Amino acid sequence: MTKRVFIGKIPLGGGSPVAVQSMTTEKTGDVEKCVAQIIALQNAGCDIVRVSVLDEADARAIAKLKTRVSCPIVADVHFSAKLAVLAVESGADKLRINPGNIGGEREIAYVSDCLKAHNIPVRVGANTGSIEPHFLKTYGRSADALVLSALSNVELLEKHGVSDIVISVKASDVPLTVKAYRLLSQRTQYPLHLGVTEAGGEETGLVKSAVGIGALLLDGIGDTIRVSLTADPVKEVLAAHHILRACRLERDFVEVVSCPTCGRCRYDCMTLAKKVEARVAGVKKPLKVAVMGCVVNGPGEARDADLGIAGGDGDCLLFAKGEILQKVPKDQAEAAFFERLEQLLKT
Repeated sequence: MTKRVFIGKIPLGGGSPVAVQSMTTEKTGDVEKCVAQIIALQNAGCDIVRVSVLDEADARAIAKLKTRVSCPIVADVHFSAKLAVLAVESGADKLRINPGNIGGEREIAYVSDCLKAHNIPVRVGANTGSIEPHFLKTYGRSADALVLSALSNVELLEKHGVSDIVISVKASDVPLTVKAYRLLSQRTQYPLHLGVTEAGGEETGLVKSAVGIGALLLDGIGDTIRVSLTADPVKEVLAAHHILRACRLERDFVEVVSCPTCGRCRYDCMTLAKKVEARVAGVKKPLKVAVMGCVVNGPGEARDADLGIAGGDGDCLLFAKGEILQKVPKDQAEAAFFERLEQLLKT
């Protein structure tokens, strides 16, 4: 089990639920736009939000953000120990740095003293673009190089008394990412931040993230996740929750299972499935609803469903927990199904 650290009031590690993160795309110094985006992320289920700190205006804006939003704020800072310290002093709940680009020993000590004084954690983020030259020369762009780079930077912080640390070792290559995190999990007890970096657009990025993050979560590795998409960050949060649900790490939702359909299907299963998903989105109840294409596999495959429907030749069957509830003509099936679904959601 990993060590527990707190990002604001959100625990990471130590058996805590996996936390969902995302990052704003607005200039942090533009407080109004940044607040609006953070609130949208919160409403989508984001636990922790990261903001970029490029200048003093961004760093000072964190204090204003903290009065307007409820989720913890992580300051993402590179190349400037001064900005890192200013972000922490402005109220950041966590700092994300790469000690290798903050400066020398003096700058690292300066940042470390600030972290300890304000009692906040730091994430050391290593990726294939930040591996130190000597590790690259010896190991190439490999899992070993990523892990050694991350741990060497962790040692720098530990040397100066910092012990609340979160680590990430990301790559855009999924197998490399998975291999690196598996190796890292054997070498450290610090909480791990999972993600596939530069994963791509909404569709390809989601697939790569689901494969990489999902594989690690199923191994029991990972304490917080971020799905990196070249898209609206709200979609990152929604995708992250879908990954957690698929891994059975989040259960307070209505799961909709639906048949891919085939030539045996004799009703509009696809449209109904979309309507059902839209209706139950955001409902926090541990239920399972099945929209199945035909009666060959429907009641059997979805035997554990709290409510299900399967199409037949002219009729549809409604069922629950493997038991037939009623047979209805297919032109009345949608109305009958939704009537029972509404009753189920109210109980």
